[in-house]
Amino acid sequence: MNTSPSPAPPERADRRAWLGLGVLALPTLLLSLDMSVLYLALPHLAADLRPTGAQTLWIMDVYGFMIAGFLITMGTLGDRIGRRRLLMIGAAAFGLASVAAAFSTSAAMLIATRTLMGVAGATLMPSTLALISNMFRHPAQRAVAIAVWTSCFMGGTAIGPVVGGLLLQWFWWGSVFLLGVPVMLLLLVCAPLLLPEHRDPNPGRLDLFSVALSLAAILPVVFGLKTAAEGGSTTMALLPVLVGVAMGVWFVRRQLRLTHPLLDLRLFRERSFGAALGTMMVGAVAMGGTFLLLSQYLQMVADNSPLRAGLWLVPPALAMIVSTMAAPALAQRVGRAGVIGGGMFVSATGFLVLAFAPADGGTGIVVLGLLLTSIGLGPGAALIADIVVGSAPREKAGAAASMSETSGEFGIAIGVALLGSLAAAVYRDRVQVPEGVDESAGQTLAGAVDSAGALPADQAEALLASAREAFTVGLNLAAGVGIVVMVVFGALALILLREAPTDESAAPAESVRVNDQTGDTTGRTQ
Repeated sequence: MNTSPSPAPPERADRRAWLGLGVLALPTLLLSLDMSVLYLALPHLAADLRPTGAQTLWIMDVYGFMIAGFLITMGTLGDRIGRRRLLMIGAAAFGLASVAAAFSTSAAMLIATRTLMGVAGATLMPSTLALISNMFRHPAQRAVAIAVWTSCFMGGTAIGPVVGGLLLQWFWWGSVFLLGVPVMLLLLVCAPLLLPEHRDPNPGRLDLFSVALSLAAILPVVFGLKTAAEGGSTTMALLPVLVGVAMGVWFVRRQLRLTHPLLDLRLFRERSFGAALGTMMVGAVAMGGTFLLLSQYLQMVADNSPLRAGLWLVPPALAMIVSTMAAPALAQRVGRAGVIGGGMFVSATGFLVLAFAPADGGTGIVVLGLLLTSIGLGPGAALIADIVVGSAPREKAGAAASMSETSGEFGIAIGVALLGSLAAAVYRDRVQVPEGVDESAGQTLAGAVDSAGALPADQAEALLASAREAFTVGLNLAAGVGIVVMVVFGALALILLREAPTDESAAPAESVRVNDQTGDTTGRTQ
């Protein structure tokens, strides 16, 4: 007869943990808002700072480059020095860099401050997700907490254009960067009071060469993908990707040899861990590329102002938030694999609607398609993040969280590059540009809109009609790719995520919680 005691059930979170979740939601909301608000501010800061074309691209891209490049390093660093400590360091740096960005006096200064904001931002996302996994040990509570965290990220994306439009109506372009200052101040005040400290009890030495290799692997790949999306030469796009892949292979081989690797690849021994990351990346590919096209459609095809286009994007974002919050309850009924895979099938119907969007009077159809797509992908985003952090040992929560975020960043970059390039190729093939019109009109819809302003009314109307039709056909084709991706990977998710761990037994590891008052550490078996 087996008399061994049953494992104690995971402890439930108290009121302090739920208040702490509110604190962690703040930087999450801000980071996603900051990614979307700059698109509206760009014309205003361009008129003030007069950046060159290359500088404009760097102003837009360097923030995302730095976040993508430093996520793995910062996630592992948080495991070593403490996740709350790294969160507070990053919050302080982000706030200071935001002030510097707001009062930049040159394009070069703005690029430098956006670089610092990206590095600081890379500390925030994995730290918040790792702390959530430590604060909420009960599986059901952790699922709800991660759903809240995911909803805040989506909410920031939704309100970014609206908030940005309102600020730019009353204030100068730098005001969009100052949004982060009060948020980070509140975080610095509340974090010591509400957030516990956690770190890996046996972190080992930080391998700086691995840090360099991770940057050399990630940054060139992201740069190459963005170059492809912007219509750059094949060589300029392919060469950085090949360099990044080579550095990535070197990075992986080094991690497998190190006693204390920067990135513990043993996490992939849990099948659901890799399957969840792959599913997250695929969803980001489809949404990243399509969202880029839809935002252009609403403004330059449907002829909405930036603020009005932002308002049209609010209902799909709200629907995604609602569906995300419903994910834990749905998972209790049909299982996480069923919710994730079924949601991807729902998203496929949204892409089907987008595949038939017309060039004239299609705003309602586009919003409906995005609404269905958002409802389908929202629950999966929360549940996949839960699977990733739930599959990893507690002392590796930062590393697992960083891999989750890196997977999403890569997916967005790949989606923008692949679907954006596909739509651009269709546009270039189908648009009819009159003689003597600037060649930019034959390259992008934005170029056609700019060129039309200098043409007689009848020629301008003909050019815009052709350009809008060509762009819409590219959007339809990209949506068709989204249908195939969602159906195929939805079916794979139903199979591969069926056995994803659902309780704390998936992560039986030793972690350390640091006493907030004394600084002493206590080992705990999870």
